[in-house]
Amino acid sequence: MSIARILAGRSAAAVVTAAASQPVREAIALLAEHRIGALPVMDGPRCIGVFSERDVIYCLAREGAAALDRPVSELMTEAPITVTPDTDVLEALSLVTRRRVRHLPVLDGDDFAGFISIGDLVKFRIDAVEKEAQAMLSYIQSA
Repeated sequence: MSIARILAGRSAAAVVTAAASQPVREAIALLAEHRIGALPVMDGPRCIGVFSERDVIYCLAREGAAALDRPVSELMTEAPITVTPDTDVLEALSLVTRRRVRHLPVLDGDDFAGFISIGDLVKFRIDAVEKEAQAMLSYIQSA
């Protein structure tokens, strides 16, 4: 099972993003408004980073309220860990666990294809395990 299956039916355009030049306070407002934990940071069509709740906490702890007026590009996590649509879901789960991240931009070559969270990965995996269990139960009951 690949990341492409998770993205099926979604649109990359539907992903809430932040512009690199956007003030941090606006990016925080987007996080709150959409009740999400991170935003891919875009420079035109390219994803150049991820701005997350962790970035907010770290910058506020270091700089206080003055950080709110800085551009997102100065506080985001640069060179984000990414996956491709062909990446296996279990491989992506392993990646987020090892690297201690919760969100992954999905890149198809240089093109932004989507954004997934650890919650997306876990839900997809649980759904697959439940389907397998149901199929086994049906097989056992029919034997």
